[in-house]
Amino acid sequence: MKYKILVLDLDGTLTNKKKEITVHTRETLIRAQEAGVKIVLASGRPTYGIAPLAEELRLGDFEGYILSYNGGQIIDWKTKKMMYENELDPKVYPYLYECAKKNGFVILSYKDEYIVSEDAGNPYVQHEAFLNRMPSITVPNFLEVFDFPVPKCLIVGDPEPLSVLEQKMKQDLEGRMNVFRSEPFFLELVPNGIDKARSLAVLLGELGMKPEEMVAVGDGFNDLSMIQFAGLGVAMANAQVTEHGEGPLPRPYGQAESRLRDEGPRAPSPLGCRVGSGRSGRAHPCARPAMNRRYR
Repeated sequence: MKYKILVLDLDGTLTNKKKEITVHTRETLIRAQEAGVKIVLASGRPTYGIAPLAEELRLGDFEGYILSYNGGQIIDWKTKKMMYENELDPKVYPYLYECAKKNGFVILSYKDEYIVSEDAGNPYVQHEAFLNRMPSITVPNFLEVFDFPVPKCLIVGDPEPLSVLEQKMKQDLEGRMNVFRSEPFFLELVPNGIDKARSLAVLLGELGMKPEEMVAVGDGFNDLSMIQFAGLGVAMANAQVTEHGEGPLPRPYGQAESRLRDEGPRAPSPLGCRVGSGRSGRAHPCARPAMNRRYR
C-alpha cells in the first residue's frame, strides 16, 4: 500500500520541547510534499495557532491542509478556503462559564487572532498563548464577548480538580457536546461528535482517498481516534498514558492496519451544535492581514 497522506499532531509530535520544528524534520516533510504526499496538521489548537507552522512547512505551495480545533475546522491551506466547520451553540455558554467560575477555573476561547478570557495572567492561559504564539487579552465579561458560535472553548486549571469537573460535565452534556482533556490542565469543550478521525473522514471523502492510504502520528488522548482510523497509526514514544498507566494505544504502539470499531467514523453529529455547510468555500480569516480589533 502506498501512503498518500500524512497527518501530524503538533505538540509532542511535530514540534520539539521548544515548540519548534527542527531543520531535519522541516526538510524531510518538504521533500515528502515534493514527492506528492499531502500533509495535514491536525491539532486542538485554533487555526491561528497552526498557521505559522503551515507556512514554515510550505503547505500553501503544495496541497496541504489544516485540521484545527480537534477537527472543528478543515482549511485547504493552498486556497485558504474553509472546507468544513462545526461550532458550539451559544446557548450552552452560560453553563460552561458557570462550571468554570464556580470551581475556580478560567474559561477561554478565541476571537480572530486573540485568546480571550477574564484572566490573561493565569499561568494556564499564558501557556495556551505560548503554545499558539497568540496574544492573550483580558475582558470584563466572557459571555458579553462570545455571543456568536465558536469551534471550541477551553477550561484551564490544576489537573486533579479539573478531572473531577470533567466527569461531571461529561454526564451533564452527554449527547450535546464532547468534553475531554487534551492535557491534564486543559479541558476541551467542542461540538458533539467532533474528533480528529471523523473530520479526517470528511477530508478523505473530499480528496477521494481511503483510510488505508493515510499515516497518522500523535501523542495525546485526542489523537487516539485518528491513530486507530489510519492505515498506519503511530504513537510517539512520549505519548500520554491513561490513569491506569496504559499508553494511548490499546495495542503495541505503531501497529498498522488499525481501524475505528464498528462501521468506522461518521461525519460529526449536529446534535447540540451549529454545523457548517460542509464545503463553505469562504476564506478563513487567517488569509487576511491582521487588523486592530476592539473588544468589549
